[in-house]
Amino acid sequence: MTTHSQGPAPLRWAIIGTGGIASAFAEDLRLSDAGEVVAVVSRSAERAEAFAAKTGAARFSADQAELLASDDIDAVYVAVPHSGHRDAAVAAIEAGKAVLVEKPFTINRAEAEELVKLARAKGVFLMEAMWTRFLPHMVRIRELLAQGRLGDLRQVNAALGVWFEKDPAHRMFDPHLGGGALLDLGVYPVSFASMVLGEPTTVLGAAQFGDTGVDAQTTVVLQYGQGRQSVLATSMEAWLPNRASISGTDARIEVDHMFFTPKSFTLTTRTGAVERYDFPVEGSGLRLQAEEVARCVRDGLLESPVMPLDETCQIMGTMDEVRAQIGLRYPSE
Repeated sequence: MTTHSQGPAPLRWAIIGTGGIASAFAEDLRLSDAGEVVAVVSRSAERAEAFAAKTGAARFSADQAELLASDDIDAVYVAVPHSGHRDAAVAAIEAGKAVLVEKPFTINRAEAEELVKLARAKGVFLMEAMWTRFLPHMVRIRELLAQGRLGDLRQVNAALGVWFEKDPAHRMFDPHLGGGALLDLGVYPVSFASMVLGEPTTVLGAAQFGDTGVDAQTTVVLQYGQGRQSVLATSMEAWLPNRASISGTDARIEVDHMFFTPKSFTLTTRTGAVERYDFPVEGSGLRLQAEEVARCVRDGLLESPVMPLDETCQIMGTMDEVRAQIGLRYPSE
């Protein structure tokens, strides 16, 4: 593990799940002194063992309850498919561990509010793993907005579309696992809009469905007070521009391709003056959310002020409204 500047006390992490995002999180955490992966849980003992060997975790198990009962685990990262987030997070909260739940936080707002209520009652830290919030370019964007550099904000535009080969067995196409473009990909543009403009007053959604009954492409228009708007698009059938912009009366910010990853951006004023902001990041940037968890736990906080729980619930509520309009309901509901 690479040692960097002195930061929050390191946390000992257990990861529930062995998929791609779990692997990326474990790999990026090696670049930080905020914590280390010490245990992994999977329904398959074989997958757990292989993941532990790959990540250097000391322990692995197919028995979630047994592992969560261990005193040498401080925090749990829930990285199972969407439909399993609630149950895994409940188990981790009940065990008294700090919990980081992969996005989307849950299937719907009701499940999100259930987790938040439980965590607050138990006095346990809980956060949605919207890792993009903690990337340097997003931090700088929030600073520029707070300074009023864009003037009166008028519109947010964001798109995330990634082509997936059609496979009914893949989680993205499986309604039982919370599949579809909106929950897995669209949560990034929706969360970005929430970060900039807050909670919408009106939600409008339109979608095109795939063969398995989940949304393949969804477009969302959000309206706010004072005539502000967000136009958001997501697809698992096409490579969209995957950029984001924030436009105000005085200037606009345009974030480069794959806006939610470590990126650079340009600020262009109404008069045409251009400012370029570049933020080199070692690794994928996933470790930064783990560092936020460590900081909050060190400071005795039960939630992050950067990704607060009430906002996570609000974001899930916005996606609930989109799903109600397009007619997408999951079997678990």
